[in-house]
Amino acid sequence: MGREIEHKFLVDTSLWRPAEPGVAFRQGYLSADKERVVRVRTAGAHAYLTIKGPGHISRAEFEYEIPFADATFMLDHLCLPGVIEKTRYRQPVGAHVWEIDVFHGENEGLVLAEVELSREDEAFERPAWVLREVSGDPRYFSAALSQKPFKSWA
Repeated sequence: MGREIEHKFLVDTSLWRPAEPGVAFRQGYLSADKERVVRVRTAGAHAYLTIKGPGHISRAEFEYEIPFADATFMLDHLCLPGVIEKTRYRQPVGAHVWEIDVFHGENEGLVLAEVELSREDEAFERPAWVLREVSGDPRYFSAALSQKPFKSWA
């Protein structure tokens, strides 16, 4: 069984700058139920279908590459309203590679960093540009951002 173990943080954009070009992402949700999320994503020239179980830091995750044209059709015609657009950057820090997402559109202004771990108790280095951890705050899950975008927060 696939398992995702990740921590998510807000980014201090006054301290972080991309080290290399990012990859454009579009993602939408066929299901955004809190017990199961089914996501369709394009990442550059690739496309994926991902199923995630419940949880915040650790949860079941299954991801499959699918034809790009199929993903585009699903994003444009089958997904729930609120397709997310962002640019993802990857940056090594210590023994891990952090993924930094710069959101666009209705989530403009939000920048999140994630570090994926192999064990729940695995130690990791926190770069100076991370702010507070938001792993346990469901508002920062992409499925939630698709339905209640960052710009609409009071």
